Amino acid sequence: MTGWLRFGCGVPHYRLARMQKSLGVPLPESTQWEAMLPVAQAAEPVFRELIRQAAQVSVLYVDDTTMRVREMRSKGGSVIDPKRTGTFTTAVVGELGRQTMILYFTGWKHAGENLTDVLRQREAGLEPPILMCDALSRNVPKEFRTVLANCLVHGRREFVDNRECFRGECQHVLEQLAEVYRVDAEAKERSLNPLERLAHHQTHSGPVMAGLQSWMAEELAQKRTEPNSGLGLAIRYMQNHWEALTLFLRVAGAPLDNNVAERTLKAAIMHRKNSMGYKTVNGAKVGDIFMSLIHTCRSSGANPFEYLLALARNPEAVAAHPSDWLPWNYPKPSRA
Repeated sequence: MTGWLRFGCGVPHYRLARMQKSLGVPLPESTQWEAMLPVAQAAEPVFRELIRQAAQVSVLYVDDTTMRVREMRSKGGSVIDPKRTGTFTTAVVGELGRQTMILYFTGWKHAGENLTDVLRQREAGLEPPILMCDALSRNVPKEFRTVLANCLVHGRREFVDNRECFRGECQHVLEQLAEVYRVDAEAKERSLNPLERLAHHQTHSGPVMAGLQSWMAEELAQKRTEPNSGLGLAIRYMQNHWEALTLFLRVAGAPLDNNVAERTLKAAIMHRKNSMGYKTVNGAKVGDIFMSLIHTCRSSGANPFEYLLALARNPEAVAAHPSDWLPWNYPKPSRA
């Protein structure tokens, strides 16, 4: 329950301790940690299995956010790397059939470096996965080939931010992108498979995006837009990343945006705001295990509390066969 409240609901230890004291059942922060640690140790084999299975999927979403780890940043901290300027939490989301796997990694590494560690477990012979991320180079793994897709929402956001000064032009772009999202929603409503969805986008979104590409080129060529203005920079962003932004028109299964990873990161951001981050590297590791399993449970419809309780009660079975204890197929407790 303590792990679920801390990493699933964002309740920091000191607030939980205060609540327990007011109820007449004191539960100090140190005692909370001692209670959570065995659960994290029991769950670690499943976390590693989740990483292994996520490495095999065909589409990966990745993003990161800053995270505080006092041991890694404070003066006198025992884990200091002078070559690094910040600590981060990376969210990696993989979809395998109907199951969604959510992974969190906290430390010095950027998203691309954490994704490299995941892809080291990818089976030989598999096609390179589609990687959906924003256009930062640090999000792309250096050691493994991926099919890069960039987030269309990031491109759209550039025009939203400039709508006050360039109302007509930005409104035109936003309307064109809205049509693309309407087509994608239609594909979901009709339950089209990836190949059918690709053909649907090529038929209906392809002409829209081609017209938008021509309009942007003409805006700059005819000097109707100053290249260094806000609108000009928004156009340049779209042009510079056009191939990755329009992957959904060429590759079956390519997503439009990275909203999946950005929503996943909200849990880490809530933790950072409420708990001010982590105190130690080991604390961050425990947090990654809890958050990965709790939020994977939520994505698969499993009850996080019951799931963590099942892992804690069966550590030997979990260690022997971790794949049998993934959130979507673990032995459910009887409600009789």
